Amino acid sequence: MSSTADTFPLQTKPTSGKPESFRILKNYVDGNWVSSHATEYLPVMNPSVGLQIAEVPLSTSKDVDDAVRAAEQAFRSWSTMPIKERAQVFYRYKALLEKNAQVLAELVHEENGKTMSEAMAEVEKSIEVTEFACSMPQLASGEILEVSRGVECRIDRYPLGVVATITPFNFPNMVPNWTIPNALVLGNTMILKPSEQVPLSSSMIAELLKEAGLPAGVFNIVNGSQAVVEAMCDHPGIQAISFVGSTRVAKIVYTRATSHLKRALCLGGAKNHLIVLPDASEDMTASNVAASMSGCAGQRCMAASAMIAVGNVDRIIQKLCDEARKIVPGRNLGAVISKKAKERIEGYITEAERQGAKVLVDGRKAVVEGKENGYYVGPTVIDYVLPEMRIAQEEVFGPVLSIIRAKNVDEAIKIENNSPYGNAASVFTQSGGMARYVIEHASAGMIGVNIGVPVPREPFSFGGWNDSKFGSGDITGKSSIEFFTKLKKTTTKWNPESKVNWMS
Repeated sequence: MSSTADTFPLQTKPTSGKPESFRILKNYVDGNWVSSHATEYLPVMNPSVGLQIAEVPLSTSKDVDDAVRAAEQAFRSWSTMPIKERAQVFYRYKALLEKNAQVLAELVHEENGKTMSEAMAEVEKSIEVTEFACSMPQLASGEILEVSRGVECRIDRYPLGVVATITPFNFPNMVPNWTIPNALVLGNTMILKPSEQVPLSSSMIAELLKEAGLPAGVFNIVNGSQAVVEAMCDHPGIQAISFVGSTRVAKIVYTRATSHLKRALCLGGAKNHLIVLPDASEDMTASNVAASMSGCAGQRCMAASAMIAVGNVDRIIQKLCDEARKIVPGRNLGAVISKKAKERIEGYITEAERQGAKVLVDGRKAVVEGKENGYYVGPTVIDYVLPEMRIAQEEVFGPVLSIIRAKNVDEAIKIENNSPYGNAASVFTQSGGMARYVIEHASAGMIGVNIGVPVPREPFSFGGWNDSKFGSGDITGKSSIEFFTKLKKTTTKWNPESKVNWMS
């Protein structure tokens, strides 16, 4: 880890008899690092080596109250600042992300366990979404129209107020930046609850925002777990909540937040299907599918977890296995987030094998020399998986690909449609007609053609269908403008002598 680790906010460690060599995190409220009201702390682990690097407080509803008060106070002046001036803060923030990219990537690598190249790609995506936020003055401008002689209608966008965002462990830098720049440029103030497993990146984000000139109270961090999420859902001062995580928790957050009449947009899990047709390019398909299933150790909601092999594609499967064997834990494959995650992932593989599936590439019991205590699962390819098997239905969230056999494309579409999720689907083919058929019939919000990870680039928005998303709109891109603003419609008439039609 870079020596900049010493700049992270610490608080006096509660007496516990544990070593004093790791960081004890504070909350960030009203521009200051403040001690939590927590009485309990959780260890933050480096998954690559299996060692503790920090402790994070399990904050309370009182901590949420404090953050909301600060955000409400800051909203009064921040929301009335012209949007072009708010955007200037994020021009500076973007420059700081670029300047500190290496340190930010090192921090992601340390607390999440992904490779440095993956961590750097995550930071680069944060830079891209921040760049998009800087264009908000052009994208979120109002509308005006003379609807009749002397009568004018106009629409202006107004921020909602205090909003909250709850982010997952798998992208500690990128996912917070999905919402922070857009929501704040649009005039809202925010409270972030990062995953308690990866809270360090958010702390540095706060420092960079402060250095960029963001006023105190506009952005706040409350560390913690379930109690903080529940307090955010219930708090009358919070107007909207965004969430990224598992489908089970996304449903709970969406239901609880909306029951308190808040806006909510909650992204859940996925079971992404890659449909491979016999005419697919062998080399491109094999490399794309292998990269999709193993990137970020499979811990991303856009990972390929199920390949539907249509007809005879055995030659592609063989090349896929060859590509998978080139992916080596500790070299070009990072760790999974925890020992518990490693055990869960390997349990799925073992269960499928016992049920009759054939393990072609086995990543169980992976050990990296010099990092024997790290949490690694090697790339795993399993053939002859049946649609009813648990591994074919549930999100494994590891570098594991299940191959399901189908006689034709209609059977493949049926398998894909039967999944309760709907984040992404891809088709590998050289036929434009077959590609169009899959595009039209797949039940997913993001579709790829000969692309293993069909993530839209800005200004196009990110979001799935079905049990992969709860709420209207998407979390990034132009769609985020609708979520983080409300409309005010004004009609004016200044010339009472003009009467042309009923609108006058």
